[in-house]
Amino acid sequence: MARILITSALPYINGIKHLGNLAGSMLPADVFARFQRSRGNETLYICATDEHGTPAELAAAAAGQDVAAYCAEQHDLQKALAARYGLSWDWFGRSSNAPNHRLTQHFAEALEKNGLIEERTDKMVYSIDDRRFLPDRYVEGTCPHCGFEKARGDQCDNCGNLLDPVDLKDPYSVISGSRNIEVRDTRHLYLLQTKLADKIRAWVDSKSAGWPALTRGIAYKHLDEGLIDRGITRDLEWGIPVVKDGAPRPGFETKVFYVWFDAPIEYIGATVEWSEATGADWKRWWRNDEGAEDVEYVQFMGKDNVAFHTVSFPATIIGSGEPWKQVERLKAFNWLNWYGGKFSTSSKRGVFMDAALDLLPADLWRWYLSANAPEGSDTAFTWEQFQSAVNKDLADVLGNFINRIGKFNESKFEGVVPTGGEPGPLEAKLCADVAARLEDLTAQMDAIEVRKATQALRALWVLGNEYLQEAAPWTAIKTDRDRAAVVVRTALNLAALYGRVSAPFVPFAAEGICAAFGEPWPPQWPSLNVTAELSRLEPGRPVRVPDVLFPKITDDQIAEWTERFGGADEG
Repeated sequence: MARILITSALPYINGIKHLGNLAGSMLPADVFARFQRSRGNETLYICATDEHGTPAELAAAAAGQDVAAYCAEQHDLQKALAARYGLSWDWFGRSSNAPNHRLTQHFAEALEKNGLIEERTDKMVYSIDDRRFLPDRYVEGTCPHCGFEKARGDQCDNCGNLLDPVDLKDPYSVISGSRNIEVRDTRHLYLLQTKLADKIRAWVDSKSAGWPALTRGIAYKHLDEGLIDRGITRDLEWGIPVVKDGAPRPGFETKVFYVWFDAPIEYIGATVEWSEATGADWKRWWRNDEGAEDVEYVQFMGKDNVAFHTVSFPATIIGSGEPWKQVERLKAFNWLNWYGGKFSTSSKRGVFMDAALDLLPADLWRWYLSANAPEGSDTAFTWEQFQSAVNKDLADVLGNFINRIGKFNESKFEGVVPTGGEPGPLEAKLCADVAARLEDLTAQMDAIEVRKATQALRALWVLGNEYLQEAAPWTAIKTDRDRAAVVVRTALNLAALYGRVSAPFVPFAAEGICAAFGEPWPPQWPSLNVTAELSRLEPGRPVRVPDVLFPKITDDQIAEWTERFGGADEG
């Protein structure tokens, strides 16, 4: 039994996430976690809300709330919404909780002890009208690299370059919109990444062969451009206090650690939260001197997070000089866009996670987003593709097969697995075909090739309908009841197998399928001994298949939703 640690990028605290956030980290991580559990591997899937930094303060102020109360409320909303999507986190923590405070302060002290932290006088943007320094995300302006006019002070969302607020052209305050700003001196702590450049490159070299091209490309782009020393403190009130030797650091009493320093540490912090809540040992997952060397650590994230997880967070881990677990596999995703543009709450463009569930069940969204995962390039959501994925894949292929064989069994064999007859050439061919498709599906799941896995799964579903068409139990029942019994029994076993292998993608429907066939939940992944797998259901076992597993989406619904949420004419 292997041990698998899975983390997905921490969703930011300010508001409900859109479907792209779900598709680019949380959902594929959940699919992989469910798959690993079904294979009997000891699996720990950790996530948390990322709660510090400028946007949290701004969002709380806009909501008229204290920032701590705002974050607590938003965490509960995101946790409840994730449960409705079936995200099977073992723990969903908070970066503002005590374990992350302790760990962040510990890492800072370890880095300083190793000569990798330095106090520097910075030139920072100061808003005269707001009477305060403006940390990176409090400043927007024109990107010096690509000319994008809404670049943030820390990163340009258009070209992806990491920025410093003083680099922006025509900067202005996000708080007030004031351009009455100037650059003043302020003291901050810097992580000396330049001293670690060779070690970070060596680490990337040792890991990157197993990373997707997207991950490798971003990692080496930043390494080749040359690492810079990064400020790890900010002039903010909300965040983790800067301490030294257990007391507030002199001159830093009004400063906190930078959110991009503390947020990745929350992967460990959330695991400590899980440990404190359950009594489990978190160190065996994160400390190589406590058994974590046997763990395979897999991270999932959107491409905008890759630089921080292949350079900045490794700098923290490597620089500490301590035996912390580091990621082996880093699965990065491109962006899911809304037609030709981005999702936007303010512009009412796109469906966000809460609104999506008001329209249709979670499984339908899970399937579409997995089948169209933005792996090789950015992809665009369209209502027409969504309708096709639901109707042609889920309803016409999987749902139709389950319903056909279930209803036929109820009408001809009293709704129990029939006895009689022996498998023939058609069943032998089916077993061989299912074995080949199952082997492909398992390989794609292992490789975290999400789109290819959905294609392999759909191909497996298709085999059931093809078998029924060729075996034609409705014809055989007229002259040879035993032959019809063989076909029905085989098809029922195949339907039960579909419930098990579909569970990572459509867990709610899969649980219903498994329940209908008396199969245990959570399910076990089938072996490649397909002859045995298609003989699991003992004759006489009752089967009660639900009427409609997947509702079809109508053209009228598509027209209504296009009007409500935007569509092709908005791209």
